[in-house]
Amino acid sequence: MLWVGGEGGMEADLVTRAGVPFRAIAAAGVHGVGLRRLPGNAWQLLRGYRQAHQVLRDFRPDVLFFTGGYVAVPVGLAGRRIPTVLYVPDIEPGLALKTLARLADRIAVTAEDSRRFFPRHRGVEVTGYPLRQELLTWERAAARAHWGLPAEAQVLLVFGGSKGARSINRSLLAALPQLLPHMHILHITGRLDWQEVDAARTALPDDLKARYRAFPYLHETMGAALAAADLVVSRAGASVLGEFPFFGLPAVLVPYPYAWRYQQVNAAYLAARGAAKILPDERLAADLASSVLALMADRAARARMAEAMRSLARPDAARRIAAVLRQAARQEV
Repeated sequence: MLWVGGEGGMEADLVTRAGVPFRAIAAAGVHGVGLRRLPGNAWQLLRGYRQAHQVLRDFRPDVLFFTGGYVAVPVGLAGRRIPTVLYVPDIEPGLALKTLARLADRIAVTAEDSRRFFPRHRGVEVTGYPLRQELLTWERAAARAHWGLPAEAQVLLVFGGSKGARSINRSLLAALPQLLPHMHILHITGRLDWQEVDAARTALPDDLKARYRAFPYLHETMGAALAAADLVVSRAGASVLGEFPFFGLPAVLVPYPYAWRYQQVNAAYLAARGAAKILPDERLAADLASSVLALMADRAARARMAEAMRSLARPDAARRIAAVLRQAARQEV
């Protein structure tokens, strides 16, 4: 296996950490970037297309696997004669996956709702969202013991994605005096705001500080955070469609407002099934504390949300996607 990523992308560290060979090529977006940046980004894509040809000549893959992103387009075009599988992690596919769909032999999707975006493609299969193996090993009692949390305490998990979410971080910091008397909080901040969060944690009174655990990032122990929580506040990236259902974790979702609507669509999918509540980013500072306190006080509502969330779980998604890849690799070119 070879992972091809964009130059300067954050995935290089994560991929090499997982022991997977990595190659970087030039890539940049051309949709919605503005006329000033468009020529330079188009040149980057052309460079990436030439680099992708070299990568494919060197590695000679049996199958190409794409999950979206700018880098997918030059590699997909360079490898258009190689069996190709797309995986759509969000409910709605991004522009790169929509572009490559006409070249794809098979398309795996997280949920049935994604089929409507590929009405003419016969190779669409609902697989669910793949989960990292280390997530699957955590159970509630062991997870709480790992963090030193009381077995019967109410626990809130808050995070904003791999880089963090400033609006979520700052709204939570402002709400800590209201929330901490009633619950323990696990807060994954991202690295950009870590110094600000750490200073706020240090300034808390000792009795509240003992209830607040903050981390810039979690690798192998993310499953422990998910398993320990009674409620989560987070953005609505694709992982919420797989990780929260596996743990039956009720969610307050705050879709990122400054990009295309993928997170809004993901959040709406879970909310429509009774598994999550949506809190718009512009209402976050005003309503975060009251929204969390209301749900934590309503055990029956959280139980209904947990059951609705759990009903969406597909814990064998990684195996299903692997089966699609093996089938595609055996096709004749």
